[in-house]
Amino acid sequence: MIIILRSGVTPDQVDHVVKRVEELGLRAHLSQGTYRTIIGVIGDEEQLRSEPLRAIPGVMDVIPVLPPYKLASKEAHPQPSVVDVAGVKIGGGKLAMIAGPCAVEDQDRMRSIARAIRAAGANILRGGAYKPRTSPYAFQGLGEEGLQVLREVGDEFGMPVVTEVTDPRCVEVVAEYADMIQVGARNMQNFVLLTEVGRTRKPVLLKRGMSATVNDLLMSAEYVLSQGNSQVVLCERGVKGFDTATRNLYDVASVAVVKGLSHLPMIVDPSHATGRPELIPPCALAGIAVGADGVHVEVHDCPEKAKSDGPQALLPHEYAELATQISRLAALFGRSIAPLPGAETCDAR
Repeated sequence: MIIILRSGVTPDQVDHVVKRVEELGLRAHLSQGTYRTIIGVIGDEEQLRSEPLRAIPGVMDVIPVLPPYKLASKEAHPQPSVVDVAGVKIGGGKLAMIAGPCAVEDQDRMRSIARAIRAAGANILRGGAYKPRTSPYAFQGLGEEGLQVLREVGDEFGMPVVTEVTDPRCVEVVAEYADMIQVGARNMQNFVLLTEVGRTRKPVLLKRGMSATVNDLLMSAEYVLSQGNSQVVLCERGVKGFDTATRNLYDVASVAVVKGLSHLPMIVDPSHATGRPELIPPCALAGIAVGADGVHVEVHDCPEKAKSDGPQALLPHEYAELATQISRLAALFGRSIAPLPGAETCDAR
């Protein structure tokens, strides 16, 4: 950690800062220039993170050398992590193809969609049973009934399932049915929820908040990791921007940024990022090209009748074409879509 002192700092103030650092059991290395004095702190930075060093007279700034997300950082885990979702690998060159409707509506529709996306190459089935909606009057999901439908359809087609949890009180029941638990953008900084999800030991899909920085996202992942759950996959789903041409601002560069900072796998969600089906394929391919470990896409067989986010869903045949393009593009980078366990023998019905 580096402590930068203000210009014109007095010798007594410098001595006080050095003394405060040494009281914490650390060493202070003083460097005095013509215009600025800097104190390098040698030792465990964690001992200083909770200390209000900026409140000491004469201190202008405190700059950590190591990132605050110590478990999510590459310093803690130099090699890329691989997350296992009921046999489907995410990371290490294997891509997640997460697809399905925004919300679980009924069993027949889920079966129809699951059959189509599995045949197209999807390896994880998604569907919301609990829906965090902007309006309290919008469809809120089927709750546990939706979880049961998702689980039954996933088992029928041999696909792991992922669904969102919105409330710490629902973590236990969601974990009972899901192979992977999603924490949505609206809850990315719900730290109580993150802690509870971390305790389940289930793989976690953590979406970036609508106004969250990359640092915010990694710090949220740290909450899950700090509970002993190392199975975290990050997701770029767009952030708020000033342009209304798309639903959100698709920050595809964040994937490359995260890859340089963290060992955690990261996927992209062009459905929520753009809100426009014609933009989903090119944005999905852009994500793969920049290094994403998978793509999360909403698929519905009749978007005009969807109870949630129908306008941003691809039709099954559109998803099949996209999956083919993703497979071809991934091969250029030495990557491939992760196979389903027993896919060569499992009947897709």
